[in-house]
Amino acid sequence: MEKVLELLLVEDDTAACKEIVDVIDKNPDTFKLIGITNNSLRAFQYVQENYPDAVILDLELHHGGGDGLEFLKKLQETKIPYTPFILVTTNNISTITHTAARELGADFIMTKNQENYSAESVLEFLKLTKSAILNRKASDKVSAYIETPAQLAKRMQKRIWVELNKVGISPKSTGYRYLTDAIAMAVNGPVQHICNEIGKMHNKSESSVERAMQNAINRAWNTYDTNELFKNYTARISSDRGVPTITEFIYYYAQMLRNE
Repeated sequence: MEKVLELLLVEDDTAACKEIVDVIDKNPDTFKLIGITNNSLRAFQYVQENYPDAVILDLELHHGGGDGLEFLKKLQETKIPYTPFILVTTNNISTITHTAARELGADFIMTKNQENYSAESVLEFLKLTKSAILNRKASDKVSAYIETPAQLAKRMQKRIWVELNKVGISPKSTGYRYLTDAIAMAVNGPVQHICNEIGKMHNKSESSVERAMQNAINRAWNTYDTNELFKNYTARISSDRGVPTITEFIYYYAQMLRNE
């Protein structure tokens, strides 16, 4: 299956957000939206935690926090394994502003007041450049700095938290912590008696770990928005109760992260 282009949308206009989301939803084989924010700091955190392939960046975040130039500057100053392709959208037609954006790392600029601008044109441009974007990402990863084990573990933990939050696993639950550790452990391959191994890490019994993890999963599937669950957890569920087993859940996310 061909890899989809993972996108982060940084936009403070709700109507513009909806238009872009609608186009993305119509092209699930080409695009995957990993986040939307109207705040430049939160956008930077998204990049650090999720490594999107591309960012659709509005320069003017009047109804959010910060601005697009601030986001670009922070991205330029911070050492990360991969800098995403940056597609700037803006109402600003100043050549000085556009030059500043390019100097800070913007790859392409589309002005919203040009005659043929639309959500469709933005996504069509990314579709046409998808192969080049993914090839650049692969190349950059090869030459990226080598993370220490501690840095890798921290990044992996944050990445798992993002996915758990998407399906409504409560960070307040004990199972949240156990699931995070179990998924991180399983990324490297199958683990015999994984609940027992997590129990040893936390000085807990195997049965208490297993119970806490399953309770966290059950609570999410019984209380969280069904549409969000189906959108973010796409694996087949074998249980008649319609809830993933611990093993299914852990290895679904371990495989996802391994593929990244």
